[in-house]
Formats: sequence, structure tokens, C-alpha cells
Amino acid sequence: MKELVVISGKGGTGKTSVTASFAVLAERPVIADCDVDAADLHLVLSPQVKERHEFRSGHEAVIREKDCIGCGLCVTYCRFDAVQVRGRGAGGEGRRTDEETFFVDPVACEGCGVCVRFCPVQAIDFPERRCGEWMVSDTRCGPMVHAKLGVAAENSGKLVSTVRREARRIAEQEQRPLVIIDGPPGIGCPVIASVTGATRVLVVTEPTVSGEHDLERVLSLAKHFSIPAAVCVNKWDINPAMTERIESKAAQNGARIAGRIRYDNAVTAAQLQAKAVVETESKSAEDIRAIWHELKLQE
Repeated sequence: MKELVVISGKGGTGKTSVTASFAVLAERPVIADCDVDAADLHLVLSPQVKERHEFRSGHEAVIREKDCIGCGLCVTYCRFDAVQVRGRGAGGEGRRTDEETFFVDPVACEGCGVCVRFCPVQAIDFPERRCGEWMVSDTRCGPMVHAKLGVAAENSGKLVSTVRREARRIAEQEQRPLVIIDGPPGIGCPVIASVTGATRVLVVTEPTVSGEHDLERVLSLAKHFSIPAAVCVNKWDINPAMTERIESKAAQNGARIAGRIRYDNAVTAAQLQAKAVVETESKSAEDIRAIWHELKLQE
């Protein structure tokens, strides 16, 4: 079983469009959307959800109002201003009046547990936090594992690892030869969780100054983890000189040049129809097919 991770140094380079096309071109793949902070591969592949699973990670403080004596120590010790007072306003020295109740803002709570530790009557619970959900779905290209991180939730790297682990399990169970992963942009924890141990990464970039800069960072990341990298330049024809410069720098960093994708309005038209680019008769579809064959992952 092989794993191809499609990543980019920045958002908006066309990474998901390329991933969706690869899913269509591949033979019996498993697809994983590891861009859990802003997943959008489902908009093209239209998955039919078969399983939903809660993702829990970290903890959050919850004050039991009936047991709270209103001493205000939790307000004093919370460095994140997560403990709030509902009512007319705090009484003397942080104590409450009968109309006031203390509660924890779940968005502001960092799950440090200090309030739990110092509450004199143990009136604060510390349950595991629900951070989102992950799903297993059917698509026209094969099984897909994807997820949705909750608003202001953390630990996206852990959720990415969960999605990858499930995709691998399905591939092994059903004897599918390839897992295609739509990775998150950038070089942070979710990206590291997406690429570690992969067979190859394909970096999708664009011929701009920011595209060049962020490509160098993501290639350094791949090199650090000893993962073979290939590069393709999307919308290369809007700046051919920059494209040449990017490809030259990528080659110097040990990356393979997989090809170029021209600027094409048909890409937007395909997205509006919930289709992958290669499901249309566009010029850019020919470019993506050429890149797929260049990668030679299923020979």
C-alpha cells in the first residue's frame, strides 16, 4: 500500500482540485481529507456518510452551579478569563450575589485545570472535550475518510492522525493499493501529521512570490522527514518566468518536477458542477493526467 499526500505551502493553490482529480484517475483508492480545519474535498466528491464518530481530545472545565459557593477563586486563578459571571455583577471581593452564577466560557477555556485544582468544594467538573467528528463515507471513487474540527477546537494534528489511521485500516482491509490524502496547507502540526511516513508528497504551488517562499518551507519539511517530494506549478502561464524560477529552486532542493497546470476557467466550472477537473474535457484536465502519469504510483 502506498500513500500520496497532496500539500501546499499556502492555501488556495488548487491542492484540493488536484487531489479530487487523482481520486478519479486512481484504481481502487482510499481517499482521506486531512485538511480538517477547512475540509472541502466533499464539495467535489459528494460523499455519502456511512459512519460518524465523535472526536474527543483535551478537557474543559464545567462549573456545577448548584454546588458552587461563589468564592471567586476560579476567577482569580484563570489566566485566560474563561470564568465568567452571569448576573448583575460580582459582589465584594469576587463573591457573588444571589442573582449571580459563575460559568466557564468553553471557547476561552484552555483546559489547563487550574480552577479544578483550587476549587475548595470541588464544584468544577473536568470532562473530555468534544472537538469535532470524523466520518467514513462512500464516493464514486471509493471509500473516503474525512472530518470536521469544531469551532475554536484544538488538537487538529491528533484528528488528522485519526483520519489517516482509519484510511490505512480500510485500505489494508479491502486490499486497496493507494491512499490519496488531501493535506492541510502550511508547515504546522496538521501537515506533519499528514505527511509522516508517507510514500510521497506532491506540493502544489503557484507562480507568485508567496508561492515561491512557502514552497521552500514545505520542501524543507519534507526533506527533514525524508519523504520524497514532487512539485507541480498550478496556473503556471500567468507568470512563466516565476514558474521557471520555482522549478529551478525545487530541483535544487531535491524535488522532482511533476509538471505544470495551466490557468483554466474550466476548473471553476467543474467545481460548480461538483466534478473533478479530469471529469471534464478541459485543457487543464490533460495537464493533471500528465502529472498523474509522471508520478507513476500505480505501476
